[in-house]
Formats: sequence, structure tokens, C-alpha cells
Amino acid sequence: MRFLVTGVLSAIVDFSITIALQYGLDVQLSLAKAVGFVVGTTVAYLINRRWTFAAAPSRKRFVAVVLLYLATFGVQNVLYTLFGHLWPETVVYSAVAFVIAQGTATVINFVVQRTVIFRVS
Repeated sequence: MRFLVTGVLSAIVDFSITIALQYGLDVQLSLAKAVGFVVGTTVAYLINRRWTFAAAPSRKRFVAVVLLYLATFGVQNVLYTLFGHLWPETVVYSAVAFVIAQGTATVINFVVQRTVIFRVS
């Protein structure tokens, strides 16, 4: 449940920044998504480490999370950009593309964090 709450909060941050940059400031869609992702995943990491998984700070864990987030960034950005080029560039279609990309990355993040990075003994 905590992972879900954290994910929703982080996704709201990511989506808000992505849409504000893309439609408010006319930033290219994959760059807007990249900035939103970096801010959203930073929020997610900080909350997940302290609240969701109650893990002590660890350089090794931090590096593992950075590598995981780089991988899921690639997945998210490819999916968001792909749908952004297949569908008309509107806020509604961008929201649907965001949900698909975010949902895919969330599943990957949860599985890897739960089973590898923040493994429960």
C-alpha cells in the first residue's frame, strides 16, 4: 500500500512537470518527459527508502536504484515518445501515453525493488 501511495504521489509530480513543460513551455515531448521523470523518481526514491521499505541509507542500494531508474527511464521515455508520435499530440492522448509508460515502469520498479534492492529478509 505504501509503495502504491508513493507511486501515485511521484506520478503526479512527474506528470505535472511533464505536461507543464510540454504544453505550457513548448518543450519537446521526450525532454519534457525526461525532466518530469527525474524529479518524480527522486521523490519516489526518497519516500520509498524511508517510508515504504524503512531502509537505512546505503551507497550500494543508491547505485542499484539509480541503475534501475535509468532502465525504467528508458522504458518510459520510449513508450511515451512512441505513443506521442502515433497519436495526436493532445493532453488527453499524452495522459494515456503517460499512464501506459508509467504503469509499465511501476511494475518493473516494484518487482526489482521488492525482490532485489530492498529485499525483505
